[in-house]
Amino acid sequence: MTSFSDIVSRIQVWHVALPVKSPRDHGSGLVSGSVEVVVLRLETIDGGYGWGEASPWSVFTGTAEAAMAALARYLAPVVLGRPIGDVAAIMTDADRALVGHPEAKAALETALLDCMGRTASLPIWALLGGRARSSIPLSVSLADPDFSADVDLLGQLRRDGIGIVKLKTGTKGHDFDIMRLERLQIDFTDLDVRVDYNQGMQPFEALRRLRDIEAFSVTFIEQPVPGDDRAAMAELTTALDTPILADESVFGPRQAVEAVEAQICDCISVKIMKCGGMRRGMEVAAIAEAAGMPAYGGDMFETGIAHLAGTHMIAAAPNISLGCEFYQARYYLEDDLLAKPFPIDNGEVIVPDGPGLGRDVDMSKVKEYAIDYREISAES
Repeated sequence: MTSFSDIVSRIQVWHVALPVKSPRDHGSGLVSGSVEVVVLRLETIDGGYGWGEASPWSVFTGTAEAAMAALARYLAPVVLGRPIGDVAAIMTDADRALVGHPEAKAALETALLDCMGRTASLPIWALLGGRARSSIPLSVSLADPDFSADVDLLGQLRRDGIGIVKLKTGTKGHDFDIMRLERLQIDFTDLDVRVDYNQGMQPFEALRRLRDIEAFSVTFIEQPVPGDDRAAMAELTTALDTPILADESVFGPRQAVEAVEAQICDCISVKIMKCGGMRRGMEVAAIAEAAGMPAYGGDMFETGIAHLAGTHMIAAAPNISLGCEFYQARYYLEDDLLAKPFPIDNGEVIVPDGPGLGRDVDMSKVKEYAIDYREISAES
């Protein structure tokens, strides 16, 4: 007999640094060498367990050190000694206990839902209301400062059946962006191409340059200007025929409502690390749906743990219909933390049917790459 009344008795938190295959340049910053995430494991009195991941980025949502402290010091007292089934109450109390830190809250919610799913022998998507899709088209981002390396990657992606790429733009000049788009248009005509500026342009230059981008018939243009410049986003959305996707402009439901009211975009990127979890991400997607806007499944620099959480969210959210970018575990990290590879087949992320997240974590890998560790129990 399953029971969601099982009590959380211990949490373990690791700060992990994972080596990456190449540098990646974005409009808001360069990533190279390694990415740092925080891995959470909670246990219950009856031996149940669940995994979660916080994947911050210092120029976007925060730092791994902050996520580690948020979980170990401020959120542990919120969850220890409480039933795993009280997810809504626990997450409400987490917001009251700690402002911000959405990545840490996403990790906590994921671990609770993973534990619930394992306890009930149900996948997380079933706990979120049921499955709307069994697979999700995968987009892989191109962001290597050395474009020849990305061309090599494109060959691999073509062999693997990947049909969507997102070009990171606004990093090395407009001519570099146009050159790459021309190359894609000539040599990779079968690809669905999107572009993402990661806030990399100033408003005064944006419209002129984006008219050049429109000539390549890209599917959408993501966050061309700083996220807090809503007036510029609205002007670009009105002036351009190509859909504008809001990312850094929309973190959670409140900003989604504001984005709809101000008409700053045509579609929205939903990331559990921005909004604080799968359930809140589904709220953002529902707001977009009510406004007639489709949504896209974005991510941070994540391992397969967070990718799985995002996969379950998208599986249960019909309006997140523009695909997902859960590629790092297979195409960017030198090594992932899952015991079995993150499920991708012929260009699609496969939604797991197994209990909880649908995959387990390789504890030996977590320990191998850990640079800090904390353990907190109900007795401590």
